[in-house]
Amino acid sequence: MAAIVRNGDTLEVTLESGTFTMPAPRGDLTADAPLAKLIWFKTGGPAELLFEPEDADDLAAFLAALPADVPVMGLGLGSNMIVRDGGVAGVVIRLGKPFFDTEVLDKTTVRFGGGTPGVLASSTARDAGIAGMEFLKSIPGTVGGFVRMNGGAYGREVKDILTECDVVLRDGTRKTFGLADMGYTYRHSDLPEGAIVVSATMRGEPGEPAAIQAEMDRISEAREASQPLRTKTGGSTFKNPDGTSAWKLVDEAGCRGLIVGDAQVSEKHTNFLINRGEASAADIEMLGEEVRRRVKDKSGVTLEWEIRRVGKFGATKVEPGV
Repeated sequence: MAAIVRNGDTLEVTLESGTFTMPAPRGDLTADAPLAKLIWFKTGGPAELLFEPEDADDLAAFLAALPADVPVMGLGLGSNMIVRDGGVAGVVIRLGKPFFDTEVLDKTTVRFGGGTPGVLASSTARDAGIAGMEFLKSIPGTVGGFVRMNGGAYGREVKDILTECDVVLRDGTRKTFGLADMGYTYRHSDLPEGAIVVSATMRGEPGEPAAIQAEMDRISEAREASQPLRTKTGGSTFKNPDGTSAWKLVDEAGCRGLIVGDAQVSEKHTNFLINRGEASAADIEMLGEEVRRRVKDKSGVTLEWEIRRVGKFGATKVEPGV
């Protein structure tokens, strides 16, 4: 059990890995914080510590004071993630409303706070008459999350619009990364472990708000028609292999509707896993591994997870399917 004892302006923090003291941050620091309610799958264990900073300076000071051996993980809207049943060791950082700020810099450029949801980012660009960012509406996450993973949909990716991002590194250092520094590939960046994106500047092109809204509506209608949006899900489960689609391989392997525990492959879109109600994180991960095994047996293709799987196993350890 993690514990926090306050003594004036100082905290004594006890984790499984040991006890340390540090200055009290201005933001909220919670021990043994439940994460299931923050994750789209609505299951999984707690964080030893959950920190919601007041601003970027508060975050930088907190990370600078945190012992170097304590792991740090960022959490956005919890859409593209399985939190294992044993919970997450160390500190989970969640950027709240103080990081929702947006600033239109010119006719094509907007700076977004790292906690800005994709829906807010796209609508801000629309209102400013900036096209090319409509796809952000379809990414169920925050700017910080999809900058880290090069989020994308409907033919566009963050690498197509990012100019730079401001980051707080694990040691509390502030640094600006340009597009060329990100090392972007498909759903991957070279951002260091434990780095938190606190803002990002993106560039589109001039457009008419009505035309931009029409494109956003088209994307919303396409998602509604093809994806199980009103279920406990985590978004796209597997990366698309070169030359084909993950959902097609899953379907051809006979996995549509496949069930493990209370987790199921969506009948509507086979690259989505869903929690039917009481699934554990282990149920969901075991289902994903069984899908990978069946796809490998059927097509010879090894599917790669797109959903992040984090934390410690609970009573059930999941073995790789392939």
